[in-house]
Amino acid sequence: MNTTVVLIAGAIVLLLAVYISWRAGRLDRLHIRLETAQAALDAALLRRSAVCLELAGSRLLDPATSLVLAAAAHEARTAGPDEREHAESDLSGTLRAVVDQERFREKVHAPELLDELDSAVAKVVYSRRFYNTAVAVTRVAQRRWLARTLRLAGHTDYPSFFEIDDAPPKALAAE
Repeated sequence: MNTTVVLIAGAIVLLLAVYISWRAGRLDRLHIRLETAQAALDAALLRRSAVCLELAGSRLLDPATSLVLAAAAHEARTAGPDEREHAESDLSGTLRAVVDQERFREKVHAPELLDELDSAVAKVVYSRRFYNTAVAVTRVAQRRWLARTLRLAGHTDYPSFFEIDDAPPKALAAE
């Protein structure tokens, strides 16, 4: 009888250890996924601002429009972590104002550049959605009672969502 109780208790401890290890591994994988999604989002945002700077410097736009677009792209590129969401939203708004001008596609005779801009804008939208989904899943996993009680996430903070206005210009979305 004593041996049976010890074996059952050992099996329960073993199963509990396996479950805790599995939860910790899952949380670690979620953090890796989150870091990867954040890197992809950063790359998409940098690519969009680079394409905007290329469009602004292409001499295909009037000087005032080029200056406004270049300033917004530069601000988005150089913004610190606290101002980044605001700067990226400003770039989105500026880009919509520039691209949604009347007869924009007729004025700008650079289909490769416009295709690249369309692709960069779409990648920002998808990358932000993927990142925010990863944040939501990671936050749920970090808030579970086992993760909180055993501090499976260590001392990491809850990840924050990246909320920007990333609506594409109508002229690009229509294509």
